Amino acid sequence: MSGSKDPLVISFGEMLIDFVPDKSGVSLAESYAFIKAPGGAPANVACAVSKLGGNAAFIGKVGDDEFGKMLADILKKNGVNTAGVSFDKEARTALAFVTLRHDGEREFMFYRNPSADMLLKESDLKMDLIKQAKIFHYGSISLISEPCRSAHMAAMKAAREAGALLSYDPNVRLPLWPSAEAARSGIKSIWNEADFIKVSDDEVEFLTQKDSQNEEAVKSLWHDKLKLLLVTDGEKGCRYITKKFKGKVGGFKVSTVDTTGAGDSFVGAVLKAVARDPSIFDDEAKLKEALSFANACGAMCTTQKGAIPALPTTEEAQKFMSSNKAN
Repeated sequence: MSGSKDPLVISFGEMLIDFVPDKSGVSLAESYAFIKAPGGAPANVACAVSKLGGNAAFIGKVGDDEFGKMLADILKKNGVNTAGVSFDKEARTALAFVTLRHDGEREFMFYRNPSADMLLKESDLKMDLIKQAKIFHYGSISLISEPCRSAHMAAMKAAREAGALLSYDPNVRLPLWPSAEAARSGIKSIWNEADFIKVSDDEVEFLTQKDSQNEEAVKSLWHDKLKLLLVTDGEKGCRYITKKFKGKVGGFKVSTVDTTGAGDSFVGAVLKAVARDPSIFDDEAKLKEALSFANACGAMCTTQKGAIPALPTTEEAQKFMSSNKAN
């Protein structure tokens, strides 16, 4: 897994512990016991890239505590370069309690007051590592508060100047923002920087305040620097828009246990494909093939609890695709 000769994909942002109820379909208050699962979307993406045979590094901050050390260890075990991980002696690793309703969808309760990931400073950044990135991937949670926001902006700028493609998955988590309006404007503040953006159907509705199936709503998220805009529609698959073409790729129907990490598994698969072959943006057949594979990775990730343990390898995803028909 590690030691991949692929171009480097760097994921920037938060890594935390998700506590998931041991029984599905109960509220946090009703849950008797919780399973500890590593999480944080950017970290999940790094592990997804690496498990699929790509070359991944993670940049972020955890607490200098048992959970922080455990998370850094999980990254290493999944073949992710951890040279960009720093440990904060003052703040704890972030925790999230995530409950899965009967439909496998989630409710969140966060403990970060402030957590270590929010305290990443520009001086913590390993700029020599950032400059090696072919793709620099990030979310929006790192934009919520200082000093992390400034570190995020500096890392993005260094990656762009070094010629990296910028990849953005806003990953809307409303409970973490002061208000819905603050979330909308914060997420959109760096929108026009990205070469590649992935949003879920729910996020399209949140950002545009229109129905996600409305073509005008999706079009309003396009900007001139973009090479690819992807909208994920759960088990229905995904929609894609590039400068030259647009269309849909069907998803896979599975028995959903936990949707945590499905989007990150999907993104990791796309980023690994783009890192290997950037011409994918101009070749619709290649893109559709990569997106079908990414849909399979996302679907597989929902069939067990916790994001990182559920991320498939390339062999597992290919096997799944040969025995499951796309919608």
